[in-house]
Amino acid sequence: MNKRFRVCGLDQPFLLPPSLQDWLPEDHLARFIADVTNELDLSAIYAQYERKDSRGLSAYHPLLLTRLLLYGYCIGVTSSRRIERATHDDVAFRYLAADQHPDHDTIASFRCEHLDALAGLFVQALQLCQKAGLVKLGNVSVDGTKILANASTRRSVPYEKLSERERYWKETVERLLAEAQRTDEEEDQRWGKGQPADPLPPELANAQSRLGRIRQAKRELEEEAQRQLDAAKQNYTPRKRGRPTKEESAAQPPQDPQEQQNAKNQFRRAAQNADHPTRQYNFVDPDSRVMKDMARKCFVQAYNAQAAADSHAQVIVAAEVTQEVVDRHQLLPMVAAVKQATGMCPETVTADAGYWDTVTLRDQALVGIQMLVAPDGGLPAAEPPESSKVPHTEEARQMRERLASEEGKALYAMRKAVIEPVFGQIKEIRNIRRFRLRGLKRVAAEWKLICATHNFLKLFRHRMGIPVNEPLATPA
Repeated sequence: MNKRFRVCGLDQPFLLPPSLQDWLPEDHLARFIADVTNELDLSAIYAQYERKDSRGLSAYHPLLLTRLLLYGYCIGVTSSRRIERATHDDVAFRYLAADQHPDHDTIASFRCEHLDALAGLFVQALQLCQKAGLVKLGNVSVDGTKILANASTRRSVPYEKLSERERYWKETVERLLAEAQRTDEEEDQRWGKGQPADPLPPELANAQSRLGRIRQAKRELEEEAQRQLDAAKQNYTPRKRGRPTKEESAAQPPQDPQEQQNAKNQFRRAAQNADHPTRQYNFVDPDSRVMKDMARKCFVQAYNAQAAADSHAQVIVAAEVTQEVVDRHQLLPMVAAVKQATGMCPETVTADAGYWDTVTLRDQALVGIQMLVAPDGGLPAAEPPESSKVPHTEEARQMRERLASEEGKALYAMRKAVIEPVFGQIKEIRNIRRFRLRGLKRVAAEWKLICATHNFLKLFRHRMGIPVNEPLATPA
């Protein structure tokens, strides 16, 4: 054969030790993560190590583990086992790990122990984006998406089923206790009293544990339903029979009839729910809820993840998680989160009809912000003004006029183009559709970590000269 080939022997020794810097191209995302972590303040993580003694083996460097987690979340690799395997198989992970291989327990423990500090990187990433000129706050879009919980709907049990299981296990415990009592009496007659007591039979201990867990679940559902009823009472005052006196009329400001009817309906539903809770209880992640996923057209065990994105470069400027199925009461908390995270007030905030709430829009915290929230979602264009299903308040009338203006149309038309691609990049490009952690507090922190890595990707594109709104392909 005349053609010459390059040597590809697997046993070729290196004359000089290889350099980590030769493993990746200059414009690789892993190099950016390695550089940007040097710009972050990780003192909150280091502080926890200072409170521990220095006995035992040397720990993996917090900077190394932080880099692995940030890069993993950037490309959608959130499993600690997959990250451990990638430090052997993936050149980028091996580069960030400095050719070390922390096991998955170390990675998972680091994430859980320093979760609050890792969530705090969201604000630091946002500040870096602000310094780079990627945040303008001229038009901020707010929306929510359902992120699956680390639990299954098959472990969600309605209140009626809990009551049935409680009766069953109560009868089982009583039967097993009676059998144990008879056994004790027989042994006392045979061997005499004063003998050391035997431990509880495994089946009795298991039955008592199940009964206690079911009773705790019922108690949590009942307490939650009572809190909802107390909140509904504050918004609704039943009218007394007869015509109100002048003093009563002066003490109670006039209320829109539709709002009063809505408060009445909410109070009635809360009262019915307090008598018989309707929510299902999940035994794997009790903080999660059964929600309707509009994209998949089915019910899922999930959390309602909220995000606010700036229209200039689709940088996430606020990220929160709620257990509420609908978005109605999330507008005010999200605007407050934007102000706190950026230290600035947005000029315009857009949101879909699911956020419409007359009481919220009257809040003084929204003064000075142009709010664009559709009051007539899902109804034909010719129907809203006359329909009984839409609000007829003064705020709704002004909002329709604002949305009908040329400026209002242009701003509101950008809503989907700003916030929907953000969720698409997280769910489709990075394939992050389920939280790894459980519990509302931990899930909220993980969501901020996910959104922080979204902003790091925006900053990476900006520094590399790549269009910031162009999705970055995730490595296979």
